[in-house]
Amino acid sequence: MNDLRPAPDSEITETLALDKKSGHRRLVVFGLVLLLLILAGVGFWIWRDRNMPDVRTRYKTEVVKRGALTVTVSATGNLAPINQVEVGSELSGIVEKVVVDFNDRVKIGQPLAILDTSKLKAKVLQSKASLASARARVLSAQATVEEARNQEQRLRRFREISGDKAVSQNDIDAAVAAMHRALADKAMAEASVQLAQATLEEDETDLSKAVIVSPVNGIVLTRDVEPGQTVAASLQAPVLFTLAEDLARMELIVDVDEADVGAVKEGQPAQFTVDAYPNRRFPAHITQVRYGANALEGVVTYATVLNVDNSDLTLRPGMTATASITVHQIDDALLIPNAALRFSPPTDQRAGTRQRGSLIQKLLPRPPHRRPSRRPARKTEQKQNRVWTLQGGQLTPVMITIGATDGSKTVVTGGNLQTDNRVVVEQVRVTR
Repeated sequence: MNDLRPAPDSEITETLALDKKSGHRRLVVFGLVLLLLILAGVGFWIWRDRNMPDVRTRYKTEVVKRGALTVTVSATGNLAPINQVEVGSELSGIVEKVVVDFNDRVKIGQPLAILDTSKLKAKVLQSKASLASARARVLSAQATVEEARNQEQRLRRFREISGDKAVSQNDIDAAVAAMHRALADKAMAEASVQLAQATLEEDETDLSKAVIVSPVNGIVLTRDVEPGQTVAASLQAPVLFTLAEDLARMELIVDVDEADVGAVKEGQPAQFTVDAYPNRRFPAHITQVRYGANALEGVVTYATVLNVDNSDLTLRPGMTATASITVHQIDDALLIPNAALRFSPPTDQRAGTRQRGSLIQKLLPRPPHRRPSRRPARKTEQKQNRVWTLQGGQLTPVMITIGATDGSKTVVTGGNLQTDNRVVVEQVRVTR
């Protein structure tokens, strides 16, 4: 039979003592392992702290200087002659001869082209014949008038001699009517002469227009006609030649943006460049700022005319030019770079620099310090801005009033900035 008696107290006590020793050993081992892990982490932190690069924030500054400022407006356009004439033909016909070619210099009245005149000459001869015939009819009508007048006078004389018995009143009335008809025929004949004269002059004018001549002194820019070509001028006169009156004086028509047109005025100086001569700047001045607007794809511009001196005939019509119009000139002003106006310091001026401290401070950092919120500064009507300077290594704001700008520098019209002061333009991170 199995022995079901309880174990003696000594055996239970021994077993419990062994269990306590085993648990104590495990706790000691766990503590040692944890301590080693902590020491290893601390050692790695110290090693990383000593070997990491030190990143610090530096600020780039520029000196405030006095100097000249030129404000310009840029615009593009095309060169054109001041007076450009398109020469066409009022007559239809075949071109018999072309007298000039491209780039030829012409004078007023010089022939440019000649049309076939055979039909025109025939019409002139026909008109001359009609005029001669009308003049002959006038002579015939004059003779009829003289005849009718004589007949009336004879009848009146016979009646006086016969004592109103030989010729009746009806005969005299008929003679008077015949004379009036003769006078009317004469008037019609004279009118026919005037009509025939006008027709002849018209035909002679057409004949003279068969020779197409230059209306101005200038140069031939284009020629759109060849000998043997048929010219049809039924509805609209075709353009055969384009003449420029004087290429020594030209005009540049540029499109000024609506945002800049308020500063552009007549008489302002300008300079422009063309692709043919990229290293040369040509002088010009504004002669007209047109009120009519040009809208293209939502962009509104205004045509502005610049007068150009082209005495050396370097420039040519149609060239694309980029003009720089001087709208404001200040000879002596306090200037700061525009980068200083764009600079804004970081929220924490010490951002990017690694703070040195105790290991406990790094392991248990304090919560970030909250700065009181600031309301945004209201813009004043005097264009007040804030720039930053360095005083004792710390950023210090300076309020200033600004004026005109050329895109890279701005005029300072008020504030506490002085010549040779340095303003912050950029934040730079330096690793060491």
